[in-house]
Amino acid sequence: MVPTKVVIADDHTLFREGIKRMLSLEKDILVVGEASRGDEVAKLVERSKPDVLLLDLKMPKGDIVQTLLEVKDINPATKVLVLTAFSEDENILNAAKGGARGYVLKGIDFPTLLRAIKTVQGGGLWIDKELPCGRRV
Repeated sequence: MVPTKVVIADDHTLFREGIKRMLSLEKDILVVGEASRGDEVAKLVERSKPDVLLLDLKMPKGDIVQTLLEVKDINPATKVLVLTAFSEDENILNAAKGGARGYVLKGIDFPTLLRAIKTVQGGGLWIDKELPCGRRV
């Protein structure tokens, strides 16, 4: 089985490292990179060609829509799952405009994050059930 390659982009070091450690315990997931600033994401995606990008909505030196469009141009096969604390409709709309395949809140549990990653990687959509528009497609 070929593992799902994942890049984690989040400006909070402890959160990013925690997700990486948890994902590293999964046999079918391989973390291939980390970014702490928005302007690092596109270069990292270009180098590592991940299947899934876990992308924090608000990071220093980055605009979510611009970052999503750059990722789409560089590697259209990379599916983006936005992982954030922000649940406002405008943020969800901006992520959707940029082509994100999923939107989850940071309060989810790890098994739900795994399901979201696998759903998005498989071509599906994932919207956190805690959001006003929340439903899994």
